[in-house]
Amino acid sequence: KKRIRALAEWHFGGGARYCAACEAACRDCPAVLNAPHTVEGAQVWDLALRMGGQLRAVPGAALGWDLGAGMALAQALGVNTLVAAEILPEIEAIAVRAINNQLKMEEKDG
Repeated sequence: KKRIRALAEWHFGGGARYCAACEAACRDCPAVLNAPHTVEGAQVWDLALRMGGQLRAVPGAALGWDLGAGMALAQALGVNTLVAAEILPEIEAIAVRAINNQLKMEEKDG
């Protein structure tokens, strides 16, 4: 979990945008250093990246992902649902915090 948490902090915190201009991943890149080492971890990370369309929100704030839909997607993709149930909520909390921070920044600038 520690590796995927660090990857999620980097990714949802803007790291992916920062590295978009890179021609290749550098060895010190958090995406490389924190990449999942297991098939299950890689599958749950892929699942998390697919969850963007499953966001529960109210005007001005993200509340969370629709984890019921996430678990159905996990099952359909053949992802171990026990592993998904253990890790997906951790990634969700990081993603939602990052989304809400971005919304606050946009509100200040807006």
